[in-house]
Amino acid sequence: MRAVAVFLLVFLGFALPATAADDVAAAQGAIRSQEQAFARDDAAAAYSYAAPAIRQIFPRADIFMSMVQNQYAPIYRHKIFEFGEARSEGGWVAQRVHIVDANGQAWEALYTLEQQGDGSFEITGCTLLKAGDSV
Repeated sequence: MRAVAVFLLVFLGFALPATAADDVAAAQGAIRSQEQAFARDDAAAAYSYAAPAIRQIFPRADIFMSMVQNQYAPIYRHKIFEFGEARSEGGWVAQRVHIVDANGQAWEALYTLEQQGDGSFEITGCTLLKAGDSV
């Protein structure tokens, strides 16, 4: 019985980090897919990665795309887009992204994503700051 308990503890110890790593990988996949959709000016594809609460605020893909172009220009068009630190907990992922915009200015984005019923992750928000600025 003791051997079974030890086995379960070891198994769970390995399984839990893998789940968090899988969640982060899935969240990064959603962010990267949306970033690529922006690069192609594919509003429908970019919009498909927005969580229901975002789609409620922006009820059409073209409205969403216009908001991104005007308020998140460094995300919409950039030279560098690299993932930084990520945290995962209870179906949520927070992902930092280091960005250099088309003009060479460095930015830091913090994406939040929520796991949906089908297991996918959708973007619930993004905070964008010039590198060196504080919240």
